[in-house]
Amino acid sequence: MRPSLTAFSVVLAMALAGAPGHAQDHADHHPASPATTDAAPAQRWVADATLAENMRGIRVAVDALDHYRHGHIGPEQAAILAAKIRGHANEIVAKCTLPADADAALHAILVPLMSGAAALQRDPTQTAAIAPMQDALRDYERQFAQGPATNGASKPD
Repeated sequence: MRPSLTAFSVVLAMALAGAPGHAQDHADHHPASPATTDAAPAQRWVADATLAENMRGIRVAVDALDHYRHGHIGPEQAAILAAKIRGHANEIVAKCTLPADADAALHAILVPLMSGAAALQRDPTQTAAIAPMQDALRDYERQFAQGPATNGASKPD
């Protein structure tokens, strides 16, 4: 992921700032990403240990945010959960070594997670930000297997 980290940072910054055209810019950067379809790919990428661990942490936080949406926890806890999501996503970006195709698929998953978490941190009443994060996690499950690979993500044989 390192070679495209700068491009990803630009796309992410635009998403967090709510810049118009961000979705099209991202689509231009990663055309026909597997994350943009509802169908599961024929083979899923294998998540490395860092990716799998941090995505589990994101899942726990997003699941807890569903409780927030139903009024079971308060806005302070929602902001803390949003910060955890962003922290896990930042860890993925910093340490990920995915091949280009898996990297492109992961970008399309991380953008709604990070932008949703940023929206909740700015304004915890923005519970509409939770559903796109849940969708992103479903995309991740469709596209990535959870077994750690020894050399980054790879397609299973």
